[in-house]
Order: sequence, then C-alpha cells, then structure tokens
Amino acid sequence: MRPVLETKNINKFFLEPVEFHVLKDISLQVQQGEFVSIMGKSGCGKSTLLYILSTMDTDYQGDLIIDGQHMSELSNDELARIRNGKIGFIFQFHYLLSDFSVLKNVMLPALKLGREKESTIKKKALEKLEILGVADQAYKKAFRISGGQKQRVSIARALINDPLLIIGDEPTGNLDSKNSENVFNILRALGNQQEMSMLIVTHDMDFAKKTDRIIEMGDGTILEN
Repeated sequence: MRPVLETKNINKFFLEPVEFHVLKDISLQVQQGEFVSIMGKSGCGKSTLLYILSTMDTDYQGDLIIDGQHMSELSNDELARIRNGKIGFIFQFHYLLSDFSVLKNVMLPALKLGREKESTIKKKALEKLEILGVADQAYKKAFRISGGQKQRVSIARALINDPLLIIGDEPTGNLDSKNSENVFNILRALGNQQEMSMLIVTHDMDFAKKTDRIIEMGDGTILEN
C-alpha cells in the first residue's frame, strides 16, 4: 500500500471581510485502493479542504502530495494535467451538458487531456457506461435521462481517464436511498477491482459507515481520522 494523496499541516486563511483561519494543520493520508469518507457539520471546512485536495485552490500553507509529487512545485498547467489525468470528480449536481449526448459527456475529459485518439476514447467511454449499467442511454441527450442515471453517467465521466483518485462532494446528496446504495456499491466495486482510491464528502451516515474509514472534521480541524 502507498499513499495516493497526502497532506502535511495544511492551513488556509480567508482574508475578507476579516481574517479567518478556516483550515488548521490538516494532515491526512489516503492509501491506494482505500475508500475514505469525510464528515462534519456545515461550515467546518470540508468543501474548502476538497478544493485544495483537488488542486483547484493553491492559496494555502503546507504540503499537498499526489502520487508522490509535491503540488506546490508545479505550474498551473501542470496542476491542470494532474487534475485531469489523476483525479476524477463526482459532485452532488452532475453538471452534465444537457444538449450533448450521454456518450459525449463521458468523453469530454479524455478529449481535453488529448492522450488518445477519439475512436479509442469513444470505445473507453462506452465501456465505462457499460460498467455503470447505462450503456443503453449512450446516444440520448443528457437531459432525457433520469436523475439516478445522470449520476451514473457523471461517475463514468470521472472514470474516463482511469484516475488514481476519485474525489466526491456529496455525490448521493440528491439521490433516494436506493440510488445512493447503488452509487456506493459501484464505487466500492471500482475501488476493489482497480485499486482506485475514493475520498468522499458526505452527510449520509449510512454511506460513511460502509467506507473503510471516516475522517471527522470540526471547526477547521480533523477531530478523528
């Protein structure tokens, strides 16, 4: 086992309207293939931490290490490549492009990365949709499929570049209990089969209890890890 994601003493300050110490000495690790959930009350710093871990926020103190690389040493372009190639994102709101087909939505991150031919990306996208049980929806416009199907498509999109790490921000927040369980089972299976790491922010205790470990946050600190 090796850490895919590691932080050492991450501190984050908001300076407006007054200085506020939002994250305080956050140190954590996520191992390869590990399924970790983050829980905590609203305003405890979960989303702020997620932005830093995903390399989208670079205004912090401390160390962020992804796949052995220190992120503070990289340019914005290099960070974008890490973000697109090594991290898959799943959000509470699926952010699919409504007028694009399901298939095109899944292909987009790989087309942007530009490592493979379009025909190869299309084949991979269909395979991901098959894994998620929505391959039969591939050629429909995204707005024509159900909420549960949209979230599965967003997971397929997160997987298209075969990331090391999936980061999720309340990915089951808009789903009923049956679809929430489906999403958990899909993520668990992917972690087991492909040694993909999962770091998921959730308010759903039933979801969190089934993960390998819960990181509990409160007032900008880690209470339990």
